[in-house]
Amino acid sequence: MIVIGPHISIAKGFSKAAQSAVDMGANTFQFFSRNPRGGNAKAFDERDIMKFQEIRKDNKFGPLLAHAPYTMNLAGVKEEVYEFGRKVIKEDIQRMDLLGIEFLCFHPGSHVGSGVEVGIDKIASALNEAITGNENITVLLETMSGKGSEIGFTFEQIREIIDKVEHDEKIGVCLDTCHIFSAGYDIVNDLDSVIDKFDKIIGLERLKAVHLNDSMMPFKSKKDRHACIGEGEIGLDAIIRFITHPKLKHLPFYLETPLEDEGHKREILMIKDIVKQIQ
Repeated sequence: MIVIGPHISIAKGFSKAAQSAVDMGANTFQFFSRNPRGGNAKAFDERDIMKFQEIRKDNKFGPLLAHAPYTMNLAGVKEEVYEFGRKVIKEDIQRMDLLGIEFLCFHPGSHVGSGVEVGIDKIASALNEAITGNENITVLLETMSGKGSEIGFTFEQIREIIDKVEHDEKIGVCLDTCHIFSAGYDIVNDLDSVIDKFDKIIGLERLKAVHLNDSMMPFKSKKDRHACIGEGEIGLDAIIRFITHPKLKHLPFYLETPLEDEGHKREILMIKDIVKQIQ
């Protein structure tokens, strides 16, 4: 059975987000660990969390994925930016671990002119400060498209970060289909080669989750513009081949497509129906 769900806001509470996932036919979902454009983290409501855990258990949800805020840049040059990022990643690892969330993913960061190596060192340093090794949660580095001074758009850069983290057993990867296609990994015409390259450089055992998105922009454009499944440059056939690949089909898939709840419900149903016919 495919594990698939959308990104859902938790602004109205975790339990409402979980129920929305159920109503959409999803068996998992992604959410922001805090305000994605700010820095505030709301205190948990105990009754809401209890209801959330009930819904999660009763509906046999797959792994849940928390996404760190976009304002966090662990490769930032400005001291206040870097310090904010260090604070957020440390807090959110602890907060999400308390909830029993399986994964926390984040954009590795942008070096803003300081250079890739300097940026990688700063990212690893922040993770070494934040991860004790006693957590149950796994922290996921997201593969990026390569726009601007982004770090993490090559498998080699992701590997470098992992190699510098002390408790690397707590580090995994969230692969974004739009991002890697835009970065120059041809998942449309040469998926097996991309998977083999990932395995050789990073190791498939590190791949824990997938952001399932089509791309508005063409191959190797280094632009991060998500499209609905089957409506972009990757296309439906290639995305279905990705989902059903023997080395990938066991993974949880999280949609970040530009749709509201009803649109996500249709998208999830479409994907499930096609996958069911193939299997």
